[in-house]
Amino acid sequence: MSRALASVCLALLVAAVAPARAQAPAGAPAPPERELALNARDIPLGGALKTPRLWQAWKASFVSAQGRVIDSGNGMISHSEGQGYGMLFAVAANDRETFDRIWGWTRANLMVRDDQLLAWRWEPGQRPAIADMNNATDGDILVAWALTEAAELWAELSYRIAARRVAVEVGRKTIIFKTKRGALLLPAVQGFSAEERPDGPVVNLSYYVFPAFPRLKIVAPEYDWSGLVQTGLDILKASAADGAKLPPDWLSVKDGEVKPAEGFQPRFAYNAIRIPLYLAWAGIGEKEHYREFQTWGKRRSGPLPIIDVKSGREADSFREPGYSSVAQLLECVVSEGTTGAELATPRPGQNYYPATLNLLAVLAIQMRYPSCARI
Repeated sequence: MSRALASVCLALLVAAVAPARAQAPAGAPAPPERELALNARDIPLGGALKTPRLWQAWKASFVSAQGRVIDSGNGMISHSEGQGYGMLFAVAANDRETFDRIWGWTRANLMVRDDQLLAWRWEPGQRPAIADMNNATDGDILVAWALTEAAELWAELSYRIAARRVAVEVGRKTIIFKTKRGALLLPAVQGFSAEERPDGPVVNLSYYVFPAFPRLKIVAPEYDWSGLVQTGLDILKASAADGAKLPPDWLSVKDGEVKPAEGFQPRFAYNAIRIPLYLAWAGIGEKEHYREFQTWGKRRSGPLPIIDVKSGREADSFREPGYSSVAQLLECVVSEGTTGAELATPRPGQNYYPATLNLLAVLAIQMRYPSCARI
């Protein structure tokens, strides 16, 4: 067959097929949404970080010689959250020397309560350095998780014992088991229960460190960590039922009804930005749990917005580039997009919190979604 004749035949074939496509019945259902390719299997954290330069930059910027993790955007204070993140990163980077420094400072300076939980805030230049002995439950969970992973990686019994002590105390003092919503995680021992607040109990979904819960079963199997995961997912879904779409940082769960807590700005802001990160890192949830977060994350022509959940309007913005790492992680999970090399490129001058979110997002991608990583 000549080349000219072949071209004519191909044109006739295309013309014959095209009308058939155009004649699809009006109102035909759209193809079903792609299912999320989530991976919730149990993955150890030890040695999981594949970009050591990012850890070295974070450590140089925020970890003192004594092992104090410094919140550069918050008056140079230290807190249990930061100590826990630092310990997690050290395990992920297989850096035992730095892990021991951070854990040693944490033990000496924050474990000063009369139980196994940590005082949440330490202020340099103040005497006493700890003015508030209350805990922050997410910090306790992060520290217990890091100790559990360290015990698994380096076969160190003392880490396992310490992890169990903290995890058991979290279960004993901050989890309410019998509520209309199931098991609830209080943000602290004091200040958030139904007995202490007219709209209590009050929860913060960013304190539900979803990837930690399956690992805490190793040291505290007597607690229903899986039930806590399910309650967190249920509350997240319920928080959007009144049209808010995105969850605020603080939620009232009084009598099982989920709504913005009194006395807090009703904003999807610096706490709640961690919720989709933890969901993706744990590899859990359904399309509906991610949809509004993805819509929010697509607004990336400039800084990502802080949203007033009652009006749906932008109230402020996340100005530093590390915050956009959460949006890139969401694209990876929901749309199987690929990340750019800049995600794992240290950004000098960035503050503690956005730099931490960036490193967390990189870890989540490398552990759960390596096919979308260009890092």
